[in-house]
Amino acid sequence: MNKSIFYHAGCPVCISAEHDIVSLIGSDNIEIIHLGQDQSKIKSAEQAGVQSVPALVTPDGNVLHINFGASIADVKG
Repeated sequence: MNKSIFYHAGCPVCISAEHDIVSLIGSDNIEIIHLGQDQSKIKSAEQAGVQSVPALVTPDGNVLHINFGASIADVKG
């Protein structure tokens, strides 16, 4: 993985965090995945260690949970 991946569910907390993260690291360095719109990516998010959104998975595989918008279980439901 050479880009960070930002997972979110579209809530106001997630959208705000998305804007801040893109401003900090640049849109060329991040893949943004809206799990509410693309539920096929939930499994890969879970495998990466995402437990809640918004979350940023770094290129090294570290998961940074940012604030708390929704648990991954809530996104599935």
